[in-house]
Amino acid sequence: ANTMWAFATAGVAAETLFGAIAGAAENRIRDFNPQDMANTVWAFATAGVAAKALFGAIAGAALNRIGDFNPQDFANTVWAFACVGWAQHDLFAALGSAILRRFGELNDTEKSQLYLV
Repeated sequence: ANTMWAFATAGVAAETLFGAIAGAAENRIRDFNPQDMANTVWAFATAGVAAKALFGAIAGAALNRIGDFNPQDFANTVWAFACVGWAQHDLFAALGSAILRRFGELNDTEKSQLYLV
């Protein structure tokens, strides 16, 4: 997650590297914590690299771990899935419900990021 974040932050798509990392990450999603999931989808969305299988794996894992997400994880995850045009209703419904329950915990930056969605 950190390597992808660094490349995305630097504005370097490096599609071959992202593709290799996506394949490896899909097999290790069970080891990802909510921040790893959020940073991974954020990095891929920011870099504009499509990774449908990886996003699908993270969507499933996120649904199972939604109670462990913090406000920044919520904001980054929702933003990233929206940016890639993800249309899985279950994921957005679960994230939306969790965000509403904890809305008071979000800072202005996180609220702004959600507003962009």
